[in-house]
Amino acid sequence: MSENDFIPGAPHQNQPVVAHGAPLDRAVAAMIMLHGRGATAASILTLAPEFDRPDWAYLAPQAAGNSWYPYSFLAPMEQNEPGISSGLTAVTDTLTRVIAAGIPEGRVILLGFSQGACLTLEFAARHARRYGGVVGFSGGLIGPEGTPRSYAGSLAGTPVFLGCSDTDPHVPKWRVEESTAVLRQLGGEVTMRLYPGMGHTIDQDEIDFVRDLMRDLE
Repeated sequence: MSENDFIPGAPHQNQPVVAHGAPLDRAVAAMIMLHGRGATAASILTLAPEFDRPDWAYLAPQAAGNSWYPYSFLAPMEQNEPGISSGLTAVTDTLTRVIAAGIPEGRVILLGFSQGACLTLEFAARHARRYGGVVGFSGGLIGPEGTPRSYAGSLAGTPVFLGCSDTDPHVPKWRVEESTAVLRQLGGEVTMRLYPGMGHTIDQDEIDFVRDLMRDLE
């Protein structure tokens, strides 16, 4: 079996994790980056130079078929399985690798865009602890309206950033607001910014926020 072979029931296991920046054993901190639907690990890593922190390690797991799950993040959970569970496991595996290299969770930022942002925020909620930061660009917690949000654990003051257009065609404003409330209840220090008419993209203000967050960890 090659590293790219599809595993039934666990589509995102045995997929590549693409690295950028400093090697883990010499990095001052690490960022785990999750790409959006139809994109690649390499594409989300193009953000890394924008952060201007070459002494960080950047790791991006690759989703099988370039998609973490098949339907909208607002669809019933079971329709997006096993993609969601497999994607969350991919994040766990990458985080375990980072910690094994000597970088503690408090010096790790979890970041994602779009579908990757949804998976990032869901991971942080389900595995709440003190991270260096959690960043969701154009995303929200996964599941249809009314999904129970009885997560255990505490983010214990983790800085959390949610940025999104107020008219995003894929991510409704109410879900960003709901996610903000849930993550605050979990103990996150959440900053939410809704950008008028921005579209489904990442703007410079969001990049600048993350750069400041990274600087604060150094």
